[in-house]
Amino acid sequence: MGDTAALISLATSVPPHQFHQKQILAAARDVLTERYPEFEQLSSLFANTGIRHRYGVKPIEWYLEQRGWPERTQAFLEGAEKLFIDVAAKAIAGAGLSAGDIDTVVTVSSTGIATPTLEARVAGQLGFRQDVSRVPVFGLGCAGGVSGLSIAARLAQARPGTNVLLVALELCTLAVRHDELTKANVVAASLFGDGAAAVVLRAGDGGATRIEATGEKLWPDTLDIMGWSVDPEGFGVIFQRTIPGFVAEHMRPAVAEMLSRMALSIEDIDRFICHPGGTKVIRALEQAFSLHQGALDHEREVIADYGNMSSPTVLFVLERARAHGLPPRSLLTALGPGFTASCVALRHAS
Repeated sequence: MGDTAALISLATSVPPHQFHQKQILAAARDVLTERYPEFEQLSSLFANTGIRHRYGVKPIEWYLEQRGWPERTQAFLEGAEKLFIDVAAKAIAGAGLSAGDIDTVVTVSSTGIATPTLEARVAGQLGFRQDVSRVPVFGLGCAGGVSGLSIAARLAQARPGTNVLLVALELCTLAVRHDELTKANVVAASLFGDGAAAVVLRAGDGGATRIEATGEKLWPDTLDIMGWSVDPEGFGVIFQRTIPGFVAEHMRPAVAEMLSRMALSIEDIDRFICHPGGTKVIRALEQAFSLHQGALDHEREVIADYGNMSSPTVLFVLERARAHGLPPRSLLTALGPGFTASCVALRHAS
């Protein structure tokens, strides 16, 4: 295990505007009811998500106006840069390092477009070295927290002793749409929030929690399950099939297959740390892994406090699991566009 990557620090951050679920429902009702008669039937979605509140980079009034690409992109750049600086600085300080000690930065984000990418935009303010390696990763969606951790771990392992910073940052609220009245858009409005998580990894020394193994599975013919469509207004959310149903049917065999490649089985896992897509997805995961109902308690708390923030959400769950004390072996799992399952096995020495 000498040169496997160790988790040196983990930090999370959310933007300043907090929205209560009832407040979002009232705003959605104001904007949509007259134009979208089915809205009332779908409004129960807001109550059934298990979400109490969420965070956004803009005050709620901003989201009630029609917005196009340039405004959304401007909001993404401003909001994401602030959030990136905040969460990265916390993780770097938590690792007892300065920004000049970071050798590689992996930036995971799928909710906005930035070229130059976010880590380049904030490099001067944070104090990254001029020879820092930059690895921006776009398009992994909700799977990005776990896939990003596995990419960062492999980069750390390839160069033992170097410090790799992973930042998973999503501003999902900026994709809110009321020009297209679809069930997918109402579901998105009821679920998604903004947030960021950052991890410092290093191989070869330090850290009680190590990345033991990683795995991914891409299902054939599933491109239509989840993703973005792109049009003059901005990103449009695609949800074609019911994800809880897919999870209940396909998640256990997929994870068993990935674990067997790691020479492990489902029985070897002491704790599952899952990306909580929504309450129904959490229930489907508990079913799939034969966990007692309520086993995914940190997942439920994170979705209640923050909503689904896409890629960083699973790292918020990991933060809570770490605070309560990790068991010897846990498995991080997430699903995302592709349609993909991603896993990271963590070994913890107490």
